[in-house]
Amino acid sequence: MWVAEPARGLGIGRRLLAELEARAAQTSSPTVRLETNETLTEAIAMYRSAGYTEVAPFNDEPYAHHWFEKRLPR
Repeated sequence: MWVAEPARGLGIGRRLLAELEARAAQTSSPTVRLETNETLTEAIAMYRSAGYTEVAPFNDEPYAHHWFEKRLPR
């Protein structure tokens, strides 16, 4: 997910995250995972406030510093 700087603070990121979770639930995915860069402090705060917990790296993305996971309700 990426929200351009001029559009930040409008709730777009939270709506994108909700849509991501809804689509994952539609496919019966038990978990959503994402990663982010350490400079995106607002995104990190949003993920945490949305119930994501930090987990060990699950890919080798060179620009990621934080990996998150959220289990979806069944």
